[in-house]
Amino acid sequence: MRDQIDQISPAGFYVAIRVGFSFPEEELNKLPENWVEFYTTHGLVVHDPAMKWVYANTGAVRISDLSLPDTHQVRERAAVYGLSHGAAVSVLTSADRGRRTYGLFFRDDREFDQADLNKLHEIVSKLHAGLESDAVLTAAEVQALKMQSEGLRLKQIAAEIGISESAVKARLNNAKRKLGAKTQSQAASIAAARRIL
Repeated sequence: MRDQIDQISPAGFYVAIRVGFSFPEEELNKLPENWVEFYTTHGLVVHDPAMKWVYANTGAVRISDLSLPDTHQVRERAAVYGLSHGAAVSVLTSADRGRRTYGLFFRDDREFDQADLNKLHEIVSKLHAGLESDAVLTAAEVQALKMQSEGLRLKQIAAEIGISESAVKARLNNAKRKLGAKTQSQAASIAAARRIL
């Protein structure tokens, strides 16, 4: 699914999956690092019309279509970082007990069309439901990830399983890639949230 999101929103995206009281179970973040730093440093999350929309609505919308005030020029500032055209998607069902999944998606070449919005809503809905079909880990990847999450080092995992350290590293890197994680600890956290570990 991450490849599909990349194709639809080539400038970057952020997806927060099953956000509870304040934190998501997992995140997919492919926004430019300099934008994330600027956005965070300036506390734009509380002023961002797209964030206000995702917590008050469900569905999919072009950010340019939002009628909410943008007093801190979040859209203009995002455009400086190549995030010229945006879309917001929010998914919440009555059975979710308040857990919401949302995504912010960006292009630098054109506005999102209705087909893009429909596909993004479908993808976010699948992520929300836990239907990430492209994130199936092998038993070997789960084993290596579980051992690492228990505090074992590469050398210890390799010795216990009876394989080389490079083979352990390959298993962990595959798990990280499949889960869309940036670090091994994030991969373990995502796997735990999905009850894979």
